[in-house]
Amino acid sequence: MKKLTLITAVSLAIASQAALAKVTPEQAAKLGQELTPSGAIQAGNSDGSIPAWTGGITKPVAGYQKGQHHIDPFASDKIVLSLTSANYAEHKDNLTPGQIKMFETYPDSFKMNIYPTHRSASTPSHVYEATKVNATQAELILGGNGIQNAIMGVPFPIPQSGLEVIWNHITRYRGVDVAMRGSQAAPTSSGDYTLMEMKNSISFKYTKPGMTAKQLNEDNNIFLYKQTITQPARLAGTSLLVHETLNQDSEPRKAWTYNTGQRRVRRAPNVAFDTPGTASDGLRTTDDFDMYNGSPSRYNWKLIGKKEIYIPYNSYKLHAKGVDYDDLLKPGHINQDYVRYEKHRVWQVEATLKEGMRHTYKKRVFFIDEDNWQVSISDIYDNRDQLYRVAMAHELNYYEVPASWSTLEVFYDLQARRYIAIGLDNEGGMYDFDAKLNDKQFTPQALRRAGRR
Repeated sequence: MKKLTLITAVSLAIASQAALAKVTPEQAAKLGQELTPSGAIQAGNSDGSIPAWTGGITKPVAGYQKGQHHIDPFASDKIVLSLTSANYAEHKDNLTPGQIKMFETYPDSFKMNIYPTHRSASTPSHVYEATKVNATQAELILGGNGIQNAIMGVPFPIPQSGLEVIWNHITRYRGVDVAMRGSQAAPTSSGDYTLMEMKNSISFKYTKPGMTAKQLNEDNNIFLYKQTITQPARLAGTSLLVHETLNQDSEPRKAWTYNTGQRRVRRAPNVAFDTPGTASDGLRTTDDFDMYNGSPSRYNWKLIGKKEIYIPYNSYKLHAKGVDYDDLLKPGHINQDYVRYEKHRVWQVEATLKEGMRHTYKKRVFFIDEDNWQVSISDIYDNRDQLYRVAMAHELNYYEVPASWSTLEVFYDLQARRYIAIGLDNEGGMYDFDAKLNDKQFTPQALRRAGRR
């Protein structure tokens, strides 16, 4: 316990410093020792409700074959606690303000089933090796609006600022080339919805084998992304292409859209910040996608510290093949019988809008899992300082890679009493982490071809 308290104290002391200095070799030596190779506290918590990290899931579950929906390695676990409007106040220290607001907004239906905690997050060994190198070399540049001298692994495994934590989320390992199909739905207050189906391709330049930090900075692309809507018919063929830049001050994100009505590819400089997301019914912004993406330049970022809260985790039941969308998509929120929550330690980061900057969101509070750097929950405030939206990422370990990533992101609008669910894949195919993608597939010409099919 003394060792754990010391590690936490050191982490928070470092986090309070204004300087954006690299960590020392002595600090980096803690990775793989007191700290996990990704920078989390390796030990469990004082009461044992959070266990020690012992490596996570490092190989596929018995019986799993690539291309299948993932077998739940924890299917036999029993619920240890069920939170409802009747008892959530007794556990508010382990809840975010947004979660508390969900209980208040939907007292008759919202609940949280808490399961035993499994620290299942893992990445390939070469990512851990790169993380240790990054720890003493990676730097924030351009006032924190870019990074340099980092590649493949976590750039700031021992973070000193909120900006470093959010860059860890942006660059976290999710494979190299990924092709996926999924759906999204934005139910009305009565529960009616139209399913939108789309196919996506993403090439992560940051984690590409053989890429060097120097080449990454010269190319200035973190990833290339292409999305094409396939259903409903009125939107089929509408496409989006994004070249996500590493240093967006020196070269802003490049984006193009293809509209089937106009049959033209157009530059789309407004695909950023608080522009409404694709066919989102105004229920999320562009920079909500992946819980947060893009330039951090409009916000001041403050690292609050660490907190133990209940977050969506090991969401294999929600991810299972054949889950009926009519059963999952309910008025107000998704069916909580499919949702698994666990207690985990998270970094808490507060982003407040800079003076003179414009955004629909005045403040965002992010809760980022210490083991995989995934933003798990985002509490979002409007310009009246009122809780506006609550976003939750339901993650799991795609153990054939292995990599942790969300299977479903849900953005709850507390004022409209509606939500949008992104990434529904129960009735479709599974992510293909073995996709062989090349840069020619991510050009405006390729976008036009994809939209015409």
